[in-house]
Amino acid sequence: MMKKSALKYLALPLCILLLLAGCGGSGGKTADSDKKGASAKKDELRIAISANPPSLDAQIANSNITAQVGYHIFEPLFAMDENFEPQAVLADSYEVSEDGKEYTIKLLKGVKFHNGKEMTADDVVASLNRWVKDSQKASTLIGGSKFEKVDDYTVKMTANEAASDIITVLANPIMFAAIYPAEVVEEAGEKGISEYIGTGPYKLTKWKQDQFIQLDKFDDYKVRENATTGLAGKKTAATKTLTFEIVTDASTRIAGAKNGQYDIVEEIPQDNYEELEKASNLKLDVTKGGTLNLFLNTTVGIMEKQEMRQAILAALNMDDILLASYGNKKLYEVNPGWFDPEDKQWGSDAGKEYYNQNDSEKSKELLKKAGYNNEKLVMVTTQDYPEMYNATLVVQEQLKKVGINAEVESYDFSTFMERRADPNQNSMFITSNAYNVFPIQLTVLDKTWAGMDRPEVTDGIKAMRFADSQEDAKAAWGDLQGFIYEYGGATVLGHFTGVNAVNNDVDGYEYMRFPIFWNATVSK
Repeated sequence: MMKKSALKYLALPLCILLLLAGCGGSGGKTADSDKKGASAKKDELRIAISANPPSLDAQIANSNITAQVGYHIFEPLFAMDENFEPQAVLADSYEVSEDGKEYTIKLLKGVKFHNGKEMTADDVVASLNRWVKDSQKASTLIGGSKFEKVDDYTVKMTANEAASDIITVLANPIMFAAIYPAEVVEEAGEKGISEYIGTGPYKLTKWKQDQFIQLDKFDDYKVRENATTGLAGKKTAATKTLTFEIVTDASTRIAGAKNGQYDIVEEIPQDNYEELEKASNLKLDVTKGGTLNLFLNTTVGIMEKQEMRQAILAALNMDDILLASYGNKKLYEVNPGWFDPEDKQWGSDAGKEYYNQNDSEKSKELLKKAGYNNEKLVMVTTQDYPEMYNATLVVQEQLKKVGINAEVESYDFSTFMERRADPNQNSMFITSNAYNVFPIQLTVLDKTWAGMDRPEVTDGIKAMRFADSQEDAKAAWGDLQGFIYEYGGATVLGHFTGVNAVNNDVDGYEYMRFPIFWNATVSK
């Protein structure tokens, strides 16, 4: 039996679990499997995605599309089930010491990598020590923790400090704790690993940059007997080949959805929602998915001044930004919370006085206090994600109206991610970010994401992680969300509803934080 650590405040109320399950779109089959039970299945599932992944190094790339593709190739020790509870994947069991700092983890035996090598403790230790050091999310929360080999099928983790959420951190789905062969880790350079070898149900066979990523079934994959649901669920590699077609042009993706060129089309522009809703060959997977966010540089030049950042927040009209981004008022919500407003545990309007101000006079006064002298502010963006690009253009116009010299620089997604990560190459940027289960997983709290390297953030994270009750944790999060707005480090622009188009002939498509296809098939 697995001994699970007590999750204290991280235990989710039933209403939140139901809500999060609802965010899973179809959460399973999208077509009538009884009618198609005897139908022949295609050997290839074609998925149109809107951007080229910046990397497939799942440990260090802070990108949903990297995690989505990566979860089919790589596996972690633990992953989230459909109720967002951590479950074992490559782990068999674990025990926790009385002081809460040592985790002894037994590994599954007989697990093979795509190169035919058996996974052992050497691979796990090499992978996870790198992950703790190089993954932004891991280093922020458990930096300094160490993994050691006990024997070939046992590892010991010594946490930097006792906490109730260690296994949850190990199961985090973005920048996840993927297990690679030890030799792949040893050969990794500054830009990441060079060989994409995992233990997942699919192996990478081709990656033609800006064109497609092809994954083929790993014949030696053994379906995990400990599989549960969600990202920890049973993985059958039901279709031999998954082809992720990189189609940055939205009109091409839409045409391909309607004419059957693609079996699944992701990132449907909300302007086309009503058009595709009428298409007889499609079902729309509509999910209340997350927040559209503006991150401000807090470390370079005039942006270091809090008055400058507050001047930007004061100028923003969220209604106009969201309408331009999503087109249909049914597909967005104006709200300052970093979580779903209906989330009973983490939904908060703290900092609302800094949200959707649309106050040009206040903005201009703050610009004077900041000593702003027409310095150019660079807004980096990408047309690969239309909602991010459209929002950036509207924000630019709103800033210009109050006298801010805002300039937009647009790049492909991979280059955008590089520019976004360098504070010397941007003043601000906008990204759409999926909902998280716990505040500690939020990108805004990652000091390397947008420069929120503040003791108030560190103290706020600790206050939540070590809270004695859910009420105390909720209060700590409210204080931290309020600080983010007051400091002017970032703002939610609004909440979005994501739309994916799924052909009626597709069965077994699932959604959990992102689409997953290991049990999906498409009829001929």
